[in-house]
Amino acid sequence: MESMERAGRGELWGWVLGTALGCVLVLFAAGRIWVRLVEGGADAVAPTGGELGPVLTPVALAGLAGVVAVLATKGVGRRVVGALLALCGAVAAAATWAATNGDTVTGWLRDRNVMHVRTDLPWEIMPLWPAVAAVGAVLMIAGGVVAILRGSRWAGMSARYDRGADKAGTQARDDKSLWEALDRGDDPTDSR
Repeated sequence: MESMERAGRGELWGWVLGTALGCVLVLFAAGRIWVRLVEGGADAVAPTGGELGPVLTPVALAGLAGVVAVLATKGVGRRVVGALLALCGAVAAAATWAATNGDTVTGWLRDRNVMHVRTDLPWEIMPLWPAVAAVGAVLMIAGGVVAILRGSRWAGMSARYDRGADKAGTQARDDKSLWEALDRGDDPTDSR
């Protein structure tokens, strides 16, 4: 029994590391420059992944929150959070794909560099950061799917933080007897 429990904890922490890594990869890649200007001049501005795909940073942060939420939930709640986590990964993948679209990049460059009288800047995608974001998105999707399928086998937060039914009942009876003692005019703190 103890070896199964240890294996379950190992699986959970492996999941946490893998899924959180995916979120961090998307977040990190979103802050990096994804386009190299071939002949832009010193005053031309190149976009980051987060500027080309504005949802990348929010879905990565939502994914990190989802990792924490999986640790704090059990049962159906954990499955729902896993589904939302997979959805965040799918949105990150779609945003990565859309951010590398030629029309997206050209439009962004035209809008940001119009003050420099440069509307048709030659550019090329720097493939490293979009690839990093794509790997992160895949890890997020996989983490969500694994949480849906295997999450019910993982331990929840420690039971010592849960207020058990018998503890709650005992506490309620103790509280009631203290109030009854006060109603009778007795001192409930008197140990005689």
